[in-house]
Amino acid sequence: MNWLDIREAGPADAEQVGILLTGAFPSRAEADLVAALREAGDIALELVAEVDGEIVGSAVFPKLASDAGLAVAALAPLAVRAGGRRQGLGAALVHQGLIELTARGHDWCLVLGDPAYYGRFGFSAEKAEGFSTPYDGPHQQAVALKLGGAPAAGGLAYPAAFAALG
Repeated sequence: MNWLDIREAGPADAEQVGILLTGAFPSRAEADLVAALREAGDIALELVAEVDGEIVGSAVFPKLASDAGLAVAALAPLAVRAGGRRQGLGAALVHQGLIELTARGHDWCLVLGDPAYYGRFGFSAEKAEGFSTPYDGPHQQAVALKLGGAPAAGGLAYPAAFAALG
């Protein structure tokens, strides 16, 4: 791998991110999700990983509505171009995203995914048990972003764009 840069995505990155997501997933659903989240202003943070000026990874952190007044984001989707996988790019995007969300005052981040992968970042199903979401279950995980911060409690609503995923 050559020069890696992780930065916040901008409007000019939308097309490349869409191409990346379409190639990383079996359908356009994730690319369409991110486009709808952008359009609605429902993204707390969007990061891209570039190698030599080409986008090879993307991490999107949508805002979740909390009935307990918490600042909560989710990680969905995370994608790395096929040729760049298993080189730490996804992990670098997740780490940077959690740092940025913490700096921006978020209390929690949730993810729906493989506990073996996301556990290394501090996510766990046990930490998500106090929340109520449409995705409750063993693959719904949370990580606290502030030491001694707000407890995991209350209902969380995902942006309307997620309804299209079925």
